Amino acid sequence: MPSTLALLAHPARVDSLVDWLLHNPQVLYHFDLLTTPELIATLEQRWGNTKPRWAKLPSIEAGGDIVLAHQILAGEVAGVFFLADPQVMATVSPNFPLVLRACQIHDIPIACTEASARLMLRGLAQGSVAYMIFNPVAGQGNPNIDLATIREILEPQILVNVIMTQPNVDPADQAREIIATIQSKQENDIGQSLIIASGGDGTVSAVAGATIGTGIPLGIIPRGTANAFSVGLGIPTNLRAACATILAGNTHVVDAARCNDTPMILLAGLGFEAGMVDKASRELKNELGNLAYLLAGVKQLATAQPFTATVEFEDQVTQFTTTAITIANVAPATSVLAQGLGRVIPDDGLLEVTIATGQTRFQNLSALVSLAASATRGNPNQREDILGFRTPKLKITTDPPQKLVIDGEMVEANPVEFECIPDGLTIFAPLPTV
Repeated sequence: MPSTLALLAHPARVDSLVDWLLHNPQVLYHFDLLTTPELIATLEQRWGNTKPRWAKLPSIEAGGDIVLAHQILAGEVAGVFFLADPQVMATVSPNFPLVLRACQIHDIPIACTEASARLMLRGLAQGSVAYMIFNPVAGQGNPNIDLATIREILEPQILVNVIMTQPNVDPADQAREIIATIQSKQENDIGQSLIIASGGDGTVSAVAGATIGTGIPLGIIPRGTANAFSVGLGIPTNLRAACATILAGNTHVVDAARCNDTPMILLAGLGFEAGMVDKASRELKNELGNLAYLLAGVKQLATAQPFTATVEFEDQVTQFTTTAITIANVAPATSVLAQGLGRVIPDDGLLEVTIATGQTRFQNLSALVSLAASATRGNPNQREDILGFRTPKLKITTDPPQKLVIDGEMVEANPVEFECIPDGLTIFAPLPTV
């Protein structure tokens, strides 16, 4: 559903349209209002400090009603408010029959009286507004087909505003702009405002990180390589099923976390995990998909070197010699290095910490196999060279400094401090199975 409403009136009904708009501003704040320069000038004089977003048509003399009909037929208009004068409906500009015909062809609602406008507005007020951040380069599918499929499924029930990711723009900044928009309009909300992240784990993590603590529900349409966050929460990785999950409206309140000042929704890794992610290039992931991580893991296994880690948690200070430390908030079973306790609980207010203390390649390989078995069984690992525990916060200092990966992004920091944020995110997810 486009986010544009068109406003027109015959000369004798202009004052009636302006009065009606001024008495019903709440829903209109969520739309771009498409109208003529003359009507914008009249409305600007009488509107309050918080003005809607205007989109200009040409003047009626320059064919503004013809341009509107074209935009309706192009699918760019969600609805039309055209207060018509019944005495001259077929003879006076703007051309009502022209606009009506375009609406009929494209099945777009048109209101030509105050009563029908109120009914249309009531229908809009019961709907939901979604702001979707869409990464067109995520995954291996066709982004145009993916976007068309998402619109086909969601738009009959949800007003979807699409924001494309940009090469030089952080999706988190895009999400923060959306959040500010939603929060500024909450007193004028229509139904429910939500954010959707459609892309890989990088896009999802950036958007979710900006959403922490806002209470704004977040929908996930995974289109990446691993889609670890979706899998960890049971969100379908099939495009249509993920959309259906959002439409079902079931939400799951889960924890989030911070690593130093960086939001974290999945996991962080020091040592092996960071090296593996660093070796799984975008080109390799595009070519091999999830196998890219397996190949990168094999390479990292051959080069991993032990390091010393000082771990501080719950008033304890302990030192380990290790090749891998993983701190998880949400993680699927395939994130093997996070499985020291057999499963990662996303809503317990705690972080799951797994520390592998093996010193040789054989010990590391054996530990990986054992962790995979723990994930399959859902039971804590019993190996002496694997330590697993849960804690709301901890601090880790490494010697020498190690590569650090947070939700798939490489960063540099030493020491690093982690803190769980209980109930930090509200996510559209399937109901848990009993």
